[in-house]
Amino acid sequence: MTTDPPLAALAGLLADATRATFCLALLDGRAWTAGELARHAGVAPSTASAHLTLLVDGGLLVQERQGRHRYVRLADPAAAQLIEDLAAYAAPAPPPRTLKAAARERASAKARTCYDHLAGRLGVAVTDALLDAGWLQQQTGFALTDAGLRQLTDLVGELPAGRRPLVRACLDHTERRPHLGGVAGAALCRHVLDQGWAVRIGTGRALRVTDPGRAALRDLLGLEAP
Repeated sequence: MTTDPPLAALAGLLADATRATFCLALLDGRAWTAGELARHAGVAPSTASAHLTLLVDGGLLVQERQGRHRYVRLADPAAAQLIEDLAAYAAPAPPPRTLKAAARERASAKARTCYDHLAGRLGVAVTDALLDAGWLQQQTGFALTDAGLRQLTDLVGELPAGRRPLVRACLDHTERRPHLGGVAGAALCRHVLDQGWAVRIGTGRALRVTDPGRAALRDLLGLEAP
């Protein structure tokens, strides 16, 4: 008697279009209610609930309840990294069918969050600027230089220690080039949002760089934000 390997079970979780849509939406790093995800995917609440139960039981999502509401989020940064990496290797999505969808796609490609770090053209441009400024070095992967660690700590505060890598190259699924992930990428993204250098657009992952943000990124890294 044989059992399916764990990899097959994990792949099966993401082989369904509705469950994949849920996971991609949750890459914004926030908790969503089951009803919000149902509307986002265009499925009935009962259908959404069944799919979410599978994702929670499979370890990709975690849930919490507040009153009548059931909130879910990606289980951890590793789960988010898995989803983003798979999205980067997937075939390009078909062209959007409406002007609204096209505008949303352009905004997401320009600047967005990838779970808790910067992505899109903005994320790649910031990463390139960090390399040019000597904060990062790239050999087999990304690493903070001594000067970069000092400057980043001065900017965002002490970086938390833990099992998560300090820096990680995350393949951007629209730019097909790496942007900065890991603890440092998350801290930088949080600083950008906390300082109002970028703001969220609507309920998705898209960001808009503000005028103060453009000035700050220009002064800090010599970057002309997209």
